[in-house]
Amino acid sequence: MNLSNAENKINPQVITGDCQQILSSLVTKVDLTFLDPPFNQQKDYAFCDDHLPENEYWEMMRKICERIFQLSSDGGAIYFMQREKNTEQVLRVLREADWTFQNLVIWKKMTSAVPGQMRFGKAFQIIAFATKGKRPRVFNRLRINPPLLKHHKYERENGIFVTDIWDDIRELTSGYFAGDEAIRNETGDRFHKQQSPIALLLRIILTSSKIGDFILDPFAGTGTCSVVAKQLGRNSVNVEIDKENAEQIEKRLHSTCKADSIDKYFEDYKFTENLAEIWKSGAHSLTVSP
Repeated sequence: MNLSNAENKINPQVITGDCQQILSSLVTKVDLTFLDPPFNQQKDYAFCDDHLPENEYWEMMRKICERIFQLSSDGGAIYFMQREKNTEQVLRVLREADWTFQNLVIWKKMTSAVPGQMRFGKAFQIIAFATKGKRPRVFNRLRINPPLLKHHKYERENGIFVTDIWDDIRELTSGYFAGDEAIRNETGDRFHKQQSPIALLLRIILTSSKIGDFILDPFAGTGTCSVVAKQLGRNSVNVEIDKENAEQIEKRLHSTCKADSIDKYFEDYKFTENLAEIWKSGAHSLTVSP
């Protein structure tokens, strides 16, 4: 399977099927991968066994990371998102697949779980950032300007650099925090309860890619990665085993709703030195619906 990576032709690919089989036949070099697999939490997925024995699940993850490494360009990046309790396994799998660890990003949620009998309540997920080789092919140092904290005395002149704590991106997983961005079915229920937010993928793609790059999402879900990539002038290949999810991705790519637009986040990054070089908003024909 050979997919075009032409810089001036943005053509997102949506492939329905099992990612292990698809990745084995994929030959295109990819520059950035967003890896957000099912977490093996016994969720009721239509086409995925989310209750595998632990050793079987992590061996599958190791093989997937190994294949993505082979497909990646020199210096290419991977962002592997997982539950905080699986941090040790994630780092082991990446190391065994030959990736070079760069950062453990803490994505702090705006809601938290009720504490258990023996441990604190969970308020974050991890995103392991690693590269093929010691130096990233691309690493854009983004600057943001979050609200001042109480102990800050002066207004900032040019924002601050993004660190490894991301506490300014809301999750879409419950109640109010689902917002207008969450896709819903005819009855008003969430179409996909694990939908990733636009703001999260925007930060990842802006940081570790440039215009014309090729981005891989092996567990595409509802396709947030491809929706953001297209608006930023990046190409993408998205693998999704569920046909209904794949159809939803195609719909989002064909007609970008107002909630999916990245334009509202431009001001958040206005202090980034090379923003004009990496943000190609409006580069492609997107039909924005209310």
